[in-house]
Amino acid sequence: MALPDQLKKAIIQMPAKEKDKLLLRLITKDKTLTDRLHFELIEDSATISERREEIMGRIVRTSNFNQNTPGWILMDLRNLSGDISYHVKVTKDKIGGIELNLFLLNTFLEKYPDILRTYSSRADTCALYIAKKAQTILNGLNRLDEDYRVDYIKDTNRMLKMVFSLCSKTYAKQLELPQELEE
Repeated sequence: MALPDQLKKAIIQMPAKEKDKLLLRLITKDKTLTDRLHFELIEDSATISERREEIMGRIVRTSNFNQNTPGWILMDLRNLSGDISYHVKVTKDKIGGIELNLFLLNTFLEKYPDILRTYSSRADTCALYIAKKAQTILNGLNRLDEDYRVDYIKDTNRMLKMVFSLCSKTYAKQLELPQELEE
């Protein structure tokens, strides 16, 4: 919401002590802002690798649960994707977002190929989600500098091979995803 110019000027003219009180009250109402400030000011932006590893550990732990339907797999993929999105929002770690999403898809697709192999009405939503997630990863890779992109080609091709061999292949074709990236 945009502030009117008059209000901006009035806020700027407030005594520093009052502004600080208001600022602290407002910050506590926004968890994302609080976490972002903690990351930037307290952690000095130095904990990105630890945060990435913590999310990777959560991905591995969750993938080790005994999933027996595409619906459960989809639920876990969505929850973990939310964790990754929140990580990117707090840390502004765009490369980590791509890396973590790629790790997420590869981990689950390699762990549950039998459940995700055949397309059915029960697997439809999960198949679409997988194809769209792959598209999002590819779009993120395309925005990266060529030097960074090279580091992810092997994992991306592994992901694409699985996307095109499982229930998601129809949606992958509809979205015109490449079957392989050139190195």
